[in-house]
Formats: sequence, C-alpha cells, structure tokens
Amino acid sequence: MDEDIRPTGAAAPTGGPRLAVVGHVEWTTIAGLDQVPGAGEVIHAERLWRGPAGGGAVAAVRLAELAGGCTFFTALGDDHAGRRSRAELEHRGVRVLAAARAGPTRAAVSMVDRSGERTTITLGERLQPTAADPVDWGELASFDAVFFTAGDAALLRRARQARVLVVTAREFATVLESGVRVDAMVGSGCDPAERCDPALLRRPPGLVVSTEGRHGGVFTCGGQPPRRYRPARAPGPLVDTYGVGDNFAAVLTYALAAGSATGAAVDLAARHGAACVARRGPFTARPAPSRRAARA
Repeated sequence: MDEDIRPTGAAAPTGGPRLAVVGHVEWTTIAGLDQVPGAGEVIHAERLWRGPAGGGAVAAVRLAELAGGCTFFTALGDDHAGRRSRAELEHRGVRVLAAARAGPTRAAVSMVDRSGERTTITLGERLQPTAADPVDWGELASFDAVFFTAGDAALLRRARQARVLVVTAREFATVLESGVRVDAMVGSGCDPAERCDPALLRRPPGLVVSTEGRHGGVFTCGGQPPRRYRPARAPGPLVDTYGVGDNFAAVLTYALAAGSATGAAVDLAARHGAACVARRGPFTARPAPSRRAARA
C-alpha cells in the first residue's frame, strides 16, 4: 500500500480542498519555429500563445480548474503586463493577492521547435513575494495545501502553516535556509537547475519526485527506496512542452491535499502533465468553471 505523506494528525478535507500558490508570474510569449537559432542566425517565428505564465501562474490556473478556485500570492510590477496578468488570472478563477513593485513585470520568450521542446529566455528581474510585504500571510494557515515556487525563507516558514506544503526543487536553497520540513518537493531530473540532494536538508521532505519527461520518473516516499512511475500517454500529437512540469506539480499538490495515496497522486499528476503536451500553451482553452473533477 502507498504511504500517506500527510502530516501526523492532519485530516484530509471533507469537501473540496482550499489551495494556494506562493510564487512568481512572467508575461510570456510562446513562439514556434523550426529550430532554435544558432549564433548569428536571423529566423522567423510564429507567435503561438501569449499570457501570464511562469511556474506560479501556471500552477495557480491549474489548481483553480481542479478545485474551483485558487489563491495566488505573488508580486506584480506597476505596468501594463502586471495589470493584464492580474486580469487574465482572475478571469480564469484565480484570486490574486499581489505585492506591488515599482519596476516592470518580468517578461519571457519561450521558443518551441518542431520537436515540441521549448527553450525559454527571461527578461528582467524575477518579482517574488517576501514575508515583509503588506499581505495577510496569516491566511496561509487556512489552506489545505500551498505550492511554493518563489519567495524568501521567511515566507516559506509562513507557508509551512498550511496542512500540506509542496515546493519546487528550484527553491531548494530557500528550503535549506528556512529549516522547515516540506511535505513534498518536485522537480525535473532533466533540468540541472532542479537537481538537488535532499539529504543535505536537516529535515528531509516526506516525498521527493524527480520527473523524466516521456520516460516517467522516480519518487521517494518517507525514506523508502526510490520507486519508478510510468509515463502517461498524451491524448494527441505533441504540440509543445511548455508548462508540463508546472501542471504536474499543481496536480500533485491537489491530489495530496485531497488525501490521495502517494502513488495515486503521482500517477494523476503524470496524466495531467502528459495532457499538457497535446495543447498549445500551458492552459486549457477555456477559463475554469466553478468546479471541475480532478480526472481528465
């Protein structure tokens, strides 16, 4: 039987889980091209998608689709991209609580080649919330689960008030600095920026998931030997891979908050991640309705 990673004494919600994301947003353009240009090349690209993305925004939208709502704690610049990001996220069912920043909202350009692989360039400083921002961080204690993609160590300690805390492996240094025990850490085993050694943490995560794209991945639960999970089949031809990992992490967060056993949570996350490659952009075509089932 799969082990349950919920904190000792914590019960799964009887209704739908209350979910939040703490993290960042980037105003993103996804451009399609035959191949990523080499040095000195000038090539034409077709704009495939534009909108608020980045790990925090993508996860918040996915959680809103699954649970009928999600609160997104973030930071936005005082510019057109920041205002439009807020409007589009709210249109998709996300409640945005954003700290104001005087500078511009970070932009990103993601180039998708004919194989569907994406290469992303970010422009500007990443805006992330901090514990010093005038936001009601006490509200974090009311959530069944929080997914943390960006913020300082003090804010991660505040996020630990949630019943389940999931953190991207990109924030490993923040977890190390904070000293908190996270319930789950998830990252790509194919991305050097997301490789980490949980043994370095004073309090290792209850669950560590390392994704390997079309090869499935590996998860380790409660110090037990690593276990592989199988890749899920995409529902259609590969379009692009942007947002696959963020969708995986969001669905994992949802499933753990809902009380799923670890293996079932990982399998559900893999299915939703695979579904992402068959569509253009990181989101489904339509905004989230009031509530949708977790099964795609």
